[in-house]
Amino acid sequence: MTARGEEAAALALHRFGFGPADDQIRAIAGDPRGALLADLDRAFAGALATDLPSSGEAARVVSDFQAERKAEQKLALRVQKVGAADSQSQANTQPMSDLPKATVADAAPVPGKPPLPQQIIQSEAKARLDAVTSGVHVNPANGPDLGFVERLVWFWSNHFCVSADKISAMAGAYEREAIRPHVLGRFADLLLAVESHPAMVFYLDNVESMGADSIAGINRDKGLNENLARETLELHTLGVRSGYTQADITSLANVLTGWTWINPDQPDRGGEFIFNKRFHEPGAQNVLGKTYSDTGMDQGRAVLADLARHPATAQHIAQKLAVHFVADEPPPMLVAKLAKSFKDSDGNLTEVARALVTVDESWTPQRQKLKTPAEWIAGVIRLTGAQDTIPIGSIMNAQAALGEPLWRPPAPNGWPDSEAAWIDGVPRRIGIANQFAGRVRVADPLALLESGLGPLASADTRNTVARAETRNQAVALLVMSPEFLRR
Repeated sequence: MTARGEEAAALALHRFGFGPADDQIRAIAGDPRGALLADLDRAFAGALATDLPSSGEAARVVSDFQAERKAEQKLALRVQKVGAADSQSQANTQPMSDLPKATVADAAPVPGKPPLPQQIIQSEAKARLDAVTSGVHVNPANGPDLGFVERLVWFWSNHFCVSADKISAMAGAYEREAIRPHVLGRFADLLLAVESHPAMVFYLDNVESMGADSIAGINRDKGLNENLARETLELHTLGVRSGYTQADITSLANVLTGWTWINPDQPDRGGEFIFNKRFHEPGAQNVLGKTYSDTGMDQGRAVLADLARHPATAQHIAQKLAVHFVADEPPPMLVAKLAKSFKDSDGNLTEVARALVTVDESWTPQRQKLKTPAEWIAGVIRLTGAQDTIPIGSIMNAQAALGEPLWRPPAPNGWPDSEAAWIDGVPRRIGIANQFAGRVRVADPLALLESGLGPLASADTRNTVARAETRNQAVALLVMSPEFLRR
């Protein structure tokens, strides 16, 4: 049994997007699947109109900022020592610390303004949120933006995650540069863009990985780091228990030696990816039973291309997509159909996305997925139009308070995608719901309920919202309803 009409439209908006805005449920009720497919055909799908710095530029700016702060701290300590010496000597000369003290004070953080690295992250976060909330109004020419492509961006960003705890300057730029341009392209291109991005090679410790017989390895007596190779096989492509061995990990790690970056303290190209031949382990390598001759960086490109086409990769990606969008325990037939689409199209992610929204198994009326904190917050902002009334810093703080800080996953396998990981934290959302509700102006909460849930709203939820003592309370109750919490 699959949903139909406005029920299917509401289901589509919650399951494949971030929830409705305005009158979107009725707008797409005639053909919800076609509306989702139209989302994939937009010329601007996945793109961000932004003047934010590139990952390399951001890394250099933050490196300069950190160097300046370190110098200021040392200067302040020097001033303190000079001042102490002057006090002890009872000297009557003019204090030498006047100018340095003024310099330190002038460079101090402006009250209420976050440090430069945090400013960069907040700017990236604002652009990301704008992509979710902009364009939600019905456009007669293009139809409503349903948020499907943005959900794909978020999915792939978590699949190929990095952490701002380790590489703060690049976390947002990495998503813009490596993920967004390829979410509707070929998986092989996405894989290469990710594994060769400076944020990834730094996050997974490949920047100083050297082959034992490489020029740098011999001269500097440093060795191999297998983190990038291991996660490429286990998380990014084949998946666990897919047949690869420790020998395959080691061989791939040797293949990827030389995939590094220019240190961000270099003023010209610091923070950019490079292939450093001196780090690269010479000779052929055998990965998954196939021998790859030593062709420098092309050796790694060849291995990644084969991993992208491996049957285990198709199965792994299909399983993750089905779990993310449909159910923690997805129908096996859904996984099989997605895997077939992946293989038949040579990893064409647009075709896989089309398969996801066209097969009947994706449209079961049972809404089994609990929205993660980030998805729920985005849905609340999208529904209420609060993006211009709630500062991005407050939104990021709310997400962190609920246990899912932006671009800070706990491990390379990203944030969990199951109800068990998030259900205990649902009560904490009540405070966030009340805070957000106090910042929006809603004329009619019941009209908002129709926009946000439509036929999905139960009689109990309708009565609860209708009996709320205030409009703000009604909004908070609406977004905390079981129907709004799930997709």
